[in-house]
Amino acid sequence: MRTIWGIDKIPHYRKVALAIGVFDGVHTAHRVILRKTVKKARQIHGRSMVLTFWPHPQKEQSLYSITHRLQLIAGTGIDVCVVASFTRRFAQWQPEQFIRNVLARSISPAHVFVGKNFRFGKNAKGNVRLLKKMSSGCGFNLNVVDTIKGQAKSISSTFIRVLIKGGRLNQAKKLLGRPVSVLGTVKRGFSIGRRLGFPTANINPHHEVTPPQGIYLVKIVLNKKILHGLCYIGRRPTFCSRLRRSPERIEAHMLDFNQTIYGKDLEIQFMRKIRNDKKFTSRFLLAEQIKKDVLFARQFFSTHRN
Repeated sequence: MRTIWGIDKIPHYRKVALAIGVFDGVHTAHRVILRKTVKKARQIHGRSMVLTFWPHPQKEQSLYSITHRLQLIAGTGIDVCVVASFTRRFAQWQPEQFIRNVLARSISPAHVFVGKNFRFGKNAKGNVRLLKKMSSGCGFNLNVVDTIKGQAKSISSTFIRVLIKGGRLNQAKKLLGRPVSVLGTVKRGFSIGRRLGFPTANINPHHEVTPPQGIYLVKIVLNKKILHGLCYIGRRPTFCSRLRRSPERIEAHMLDFNQTIYGKDLEIQFMRKIRNDKKFTSRFLLAEQIKKDVLFARQFFSTHRN
């Protein structure tokens, strides 16, 4: 997939099928829109394109960073993704300006795909009715994709965000269509895990939404290989007093792995939570508990290979 940063950098493509949206989480409803876009592009022997926005227009914590989102969009078969910078100036555009300047002039799509609740333009005043009204005059056919129902609620990134923060990982997994995950970069830490006998990779999650604090069984995707391990989310209470409160940290211990991977990106997929974080009275007791956690992880993954 080709990624284009900025509307002004879009080259001229003929026969474009375009999907528009933030697509935060690239959940099951998003993927219906993306698959329909790819299918239409193939039917017309054209290109499939996504127009997405960064940072998040609603100024809320994103499920996924733009890097994570682009990886998942690419996995749906989209040919080109345009990332529009959501600046204050861009946010002031009237809906009609967006349609004329971005859709009609910069992209000129043959087909446009959006969800039925798609909103755009200043104060989100634009909707599918306006798109439909202006579509013929701007030369594109509008395809409104109905939302998929998940349990009692429509699938939405906002609802999935609530589920993840509440620790309801199985429910979030059903709506995402894959395990809850975080894509982060390995950074240098204090080597506390290594001194305890269990080296960990300290992760910068790039402000992605994470599950509640605790210890989790995880799969770790590194260089397209899947590793098994444990992930710690917490403030290291054994090493930090209330007066010297540590920021929340994410650390991953990979089973049977001992390579230096500073600066590498890895994806942590959360399988299940095994216990809460807690303060131990000594490093020895903490190390003993980690031994039990590692043994539990080995037993779990020996019977849950997929």
